[in-house]
Amino acid sequence: MTMRRVEMPLGRGALSIETGRMAKQADGAVLVRLGDTVVLATACAQKDPRPGIDFLPLTVDYRENTYAAGKIPGGFFKREGRPNEKETLTSRMIDRPLRPLFPEGYACETQVVGLLLSADMENDSDTLSIIGASTALFISDIPFDSPVGAVRVGYWDGEICVNPTSNDLRTKSKLNLLVAGTEDAIVMVESGASEISEAEMVRLLLEVRSNLRGRRGSAGRSAEVDEVKNEALQAVNDYFERRLTAVPSIKAYLDDLAARA
Repeated sequence: MTMRRVEMPLGRGALSIETGRMAKQADGAVLVRLGDTVVLATACAQKDPRPGIDFLPLTVDYRENTYAAGKIPGGFFKREGRPNEKETLTSRMIDRPLRPLFPEGYACETQVVGLLLSADMENDSDTLSIIGASTALFISDIPFDSPVGAVRVGYWDGEICVNPTSNDLRTKSKLNLLVAGTEDAIVMVESGASEISEAEMVRLLLEVRSNLRGRRGSAGRSAEVDEVKNEALQAVNDYFERRLTAVPSIKAYLDDLAARA
């Protein structure tokens, strides 16, 4: 596999995405770097759908071992333990924007893994993991055609800062906002501060992944859609829609009570 690398300016530094160096047996694998924070993201999927299920069998695992910060476990515990709170929350943040973008009816077992290889203590790895997971899926033959961009935004002194340092977020920023989106819409927003206009928040990272996917040289898989499930879903919708529309609204009910009083 030929190594390919693309780079673009992002905030204070340059974001780079590289494929072909590691995890060559995965369906899709990329190294995402911002500063000295590096994340390896891989995506693998079975070729055949899993029979008898009516949900997307997607598993997302994010891990950050202590060697990423130049440390070695010592004392009583000398091995890595179970996922900590940050790893669990980051796994959920990766899953949340990706899951709705798979084709309806897609039922192949799919696993996405984000592994933190290096942490510089300035650039958070969660946005890089979302970008990496999306890119790994996008350049693979797994049917995933809506790349996701993610960015963290800070705000202080009347200025927007894209991908601020962890220290700036803690000490100066009035906003800690994470936005993930596609070319068409925002798919996830997480914030811990005051509101800010959408135009100032969104900085999508789509062109770099489109460039990378164009070099992959492989065709995507076709998704097998369960038509029986769709017919059953339509029947359920029709059944309950007629009954729910016949139920009087709360406002009409309150108006009727007021008139009787």
